[in-house]
Amino acid sequence: MSSKEVMIDEIPFPVEITKTKPLALLGQGLTSLEIHFLQIKHNAIGIYIEKDVTQHLENWKGKKRAELEDDNLFFDALVSAPVEKLFRIVVIKEIKGSQYGVQLEGAIRDQLAAAEKYEEEEEEALEKVAKFFQTLYLKKDSVISFYFPATSSTAEITFSTDGKGESKVEVENANVVEMMQKRYIGGSMAISPSTVKNLADKFEAILSQ
Repeated sequence: MSSKEVMIDEIPFPVEITKTKPLALLGQGLTSLEIHFLQIKHNAIGIYIEKDVTQHLENWKGKKRAELEDDNLFFDALVSAPVEKLFRIVVIKEIKGSQYGVQLEGAIRDQLAAAEKYEEEEEEALEKVAKFFQTLYLKKDSVISFYFPATSSTAEITFSTDGKGESKVEVENANVVEMMQKRYIGGSMAISPSTVKNLADKFEAILSQ
């Protein structure tokens, strides 16, 4: 393992990924499901964010991990901060793309409906995402990336497996993009409590400087 990698459940993640700017690995974790007292791991998650994000989080300077972890306003500020973000999802337990797409579509639709933001435009954007995953097969070590530019409310989802070329789709609905971010860094709304805890841990250190 190189010093420029971190292991997340035996899967190497780079400590930095460069898009238009260098993005630092500021959060990591797993999605898993407990079945008959067994923890079934699904995905490893790396959350990459511009280091400049701290200027949008001044209100939380000096806060402890436990305070940050329980504060959804902190995570809302993280979601809305106008900085580049990239979420790298590596598959541990293989799954059909169609299943993954339906799960993602359903979760985001429920979040939008709860926030009273689910209209025809959102439905169309989610259908486009589900269709993108429809023909894919998410074998172990496949990589799904959600990239959020700093200056626009769009997202780019890319998929690659076996080091082959990427498939990608653009999401241009701001409400859907917001909920995609919240699915991974949305505090109590997020799919992975371990990632939320790790983000709070990292930001306690960063915001105490």
